[in-house]
Amino acid sequence: MGVKERRAREKEQLRQQILSAARELFVTEGYENVSMRKIAAKIEYSPTTIYLYFKDKAELLDSVCKETLLNLLDTLERLNRDKSDPLETLRKSGRAYVEFGLKHPQEYKLTFVVRPQFQQGLGLEEGSVGEKVFNYLCAMVFECIRQKVFRQMDVEMTGQVLWAAVHGVTLLLIDFPDFPWSEKDALIDMVLQTTIEGLKG
Repeated sequence: MGVKERRAREKEQLRQQILSAARELFVTEGYENVSMRKIAAKIEYSPTTIYLYFKDKAELLDSVCKETLLNLLDTLERLNRDKSDPLETLRKSGRAYVEFGLKHPQEYKLTFVVRPQFQQGLGLEEGSVGEKVFNYLCAMVFECIRQKVFRQMDVEMTGQVLWAAVHGVTLLLIDFPDFPWSEKDALIDMVLQTTIEGLKG
């Protein structure tokens, strides 16, 4: 490995180290209570070093949330999408979304609850990773409509309805673990089933 390649790898390793420290501190101490100096202290570098990689704390939060969305997108894209059975693909994707949120609850909340409190939008702007996640959902809706499994309806609005359903159950299960929920898997399946049934032709 040449000097240039080694330096590039070391830079990326430090960037990931900064992101990891920021993610942990945002989760444990709250975004508003974390300073760039505190992040630098955690990885034993000077704040000046952090600013070589990220212009401010907001950009750090954006980068943490982008990584979460990339991991979510990767999870969804690894599913076996069977175009001959678009409903089953939609169910599997909905369940995978909820399970991702429950597996990474703090990262999920940073992305969909904390970030919008401090910055405009949800990170779903044109060309963003968030938009790609939403477009994945809309593509499945379109396929269900094309195959006449769903009645004719607005694809984007229907995607929003499905997202509202899976996001809602995900956040409730994260925020209220002590509530006497019905059996978790059965609850998730019922949310998906009743939402999908309401969209059928």
